[in-house]
Amino acid sequence: MSVAPTGGDSIFLILDVDDHHVDAVTLPTVQTGPRRNPPDWAVRQRALIDTMDRAAVPFVRHATRPDGTLIQRSEWTSMDGTDNGYEAFLSFPLFCILGGSEFIEQTARKEWDAITRQYASHGTVDREFVTGFDWFHHSESYTYIYYLAMANPEHLSDRNRAQSYAAMYMGDDPLAPNWDANKRMIRGPLNGSHGPRHVTTQVDWEYHRAVLDDYLSPFEDIPGTDSSDPMFKVKWTHDETFAKLLGLINERMTRGDVPLNMNATSMVTNAYLYTGDDKYKQWVLDYLQAWVERRDANDGIMPDNIGPSGDIGELMNGKWWGGYYGWRWPHGARNIIEPAFVAGSCAALMTGDMSHLDLCRSQLDMLWSQRKQVDGVMMVPLRHGDQGWFDFQPPNLHLYIHLHYLSQSDEDLARLNEVFAEERFENIPADGANHWPSKAWSAFVEGKNPHYPQQLIETTFTSVCNALDRVEADDTDPETRECYHFHRLNPVFPEGLVRMAMGTPAALYNGGLLQAHVRYFDPAGSARDVPCRAGLPKHVAALVDKVGADGAHLTLVNTDPVDGHPVLIQAGSFGEHEFTEVSVDDGSGARRLAVNGRHLRVELGPAAQVTLDLGMKRFAHKPSYDLPPCESGAAE
Repeated sequence: MSVAPTGGDSIFLILDVDDHHVDAVTLPTVQTGPRRNPPDWAVRQRALIDTMDRAAVPFVRHATRPDGTLIQRSEWTSMDGTDNGYEAFLSFPLFCILGGSEFIEQTARKEWDAITRQYASHGTVDREFVTGFDWFHHSESYTYIYYLAMANPEHLSDRNRAQSYAAMYMGDDPLAPNWDANKRMIRGPLNGSHGPRHVTTQVDWEYHRAVLDDYLSPFEDIPGTDSSDPMFKVKWTHDETFAKLLGLINERMTRGDVPLNMNATSMVTNAYLYTGDDKYKQWVLDYLQAWVERRDANDGIMPDNIGPSGDIGELMNGKWWGGYYGWRWPHGARNIIEPAFVAGSCAALMTGDMSHLDLCRSQLDMLWSQRKQVDGVMMVPLRHGDQGWFDFQPPNLHLYIHLHYLSQSDEDLARLNEVFAEERFENIPADGANHWPSKAWSAFVEGKNPHYPQQLIETTFTSVCNALDRVEADDTDPETRECYHFHRLNPVFPEGLVRMAMGTPAALYNGGLLQAHVRYFDPAGSARDVPCRAGLPKHVAALVDKVGADGAHLTLVNTDPVDGHPVLIQAGSFGEHEFTEVSVDDGSGARRLAVNGRHLRVELGPAAQVTLDLGMKRFAHKPSYDLPPCESGAAE
């Protein structure tokens, strides 16, 4: 219910869900000023959102059957590839969070269900979960359901699914015995609804044998090979060589725990965000602590293979390197440090304690301590093998940006500045529609890249057009379409706009949750039986140009000169933050308003725009997927 407006700001008495307890609270509301010409970035942002809404339609028609299944090869036997089916539409639920249309949300949900059925018919999915694969690939596909939850957590099937999935990794599902509670370990790097997959077959690897020919060898002691060059390769497509590889894989790599499994913490945190049950939080904290202890037992370096008995290097002749997705193969350091960040970020979200990021920090610092100059460029090793550290490359700016964004600490800013110095503000690219946070966004929120919004919009629009060109030109035989065929055809690219509107580097692609300073809801735009609709209201554009430990600077623009549009702003992706106060400037005079809550309503009049300097206490509340209780009939 609401009370009559008093003074310049309307105050609404509503039911707010605070830490899963229903309380009556006042909702501070900002009333905006006169019509003004909208800035170019706002007009183009809204046009781009509308364009992606429309561009999705021909893509869906081309890529899917009426029941939603993908029009691709009719048989699939490899353990790899199921993730790519989901990834073909992963951008759709993310676009919902930004403000995509009802068609986008309906399609996102339909495709999740259809692709799950499709791959269940292939035998790679059972009980709605992949039967047994690694968390490099699980994390790519299951980010989909985290976005679905943020878009609309009111679906009971999603909530039940989240708890069922978490049970598979917490020892609560006897059909999926992935967890060893005594040793605090996941029992194999290949895992899923059938439990750990300790034995792989030729069929499991067949699809990617030609691809793996171009990767370095997973082992350095394969008979008949010369390992003097640590980057040497072997022919997976050579049957005799493959037989040796398969034997070594099953002997050394498929039993016990690996750092990659820490990406499972996001799946368990997903259940926590639905239920608030502390058992999920405790599991994440315990599993993260187990890896901290393994690092400490290995002189500060996280080992990449833990044997069935819980011992480091048990199946690798005592070596702490050489495990599946470990320090050597196939990608090196990325698959050690990213999972450490995912687990630490989940723990930090649930506790507010940034020390949980120390495992990630320690491995970045350890690699930095091994740095050397190569052709005048400072580089760090990405891999370790029998010959020590090798494959020196420039440090990964992407990880440092994520670390500093989440903690907003002086320590992590100093770490960022030491490793990258001022070159991170030089030769800044326009990053547009890619999955990875870039230095372009980071420089923008630090005031170093003022052209970022326009560049991002332009490059994203170009990506949409290029994808539509590929859709129109695609006359391939469906039986030749591999699992990743539709990735390049999808014209929905919300990642850059998420950074622009929500003030975040977006989620880490392999398993990260989308943590942001602010997110938006439309109090008036939903015809569904939910409190309010996720995303920006139609005609409303948003730009966050500064973020910090105690707030964010946000501009909201209503590009509609005829009608006003209310928007609800939430502090944090999951209501984990709290607005303290807000400084308001709408062109008719500046003023301050006390908020002291997780939500702020802005009544954007026709063609109105407002800048909000939002004071914030970060991680002040228990995070939750719960939608805020918006009122669409509020007084203007």
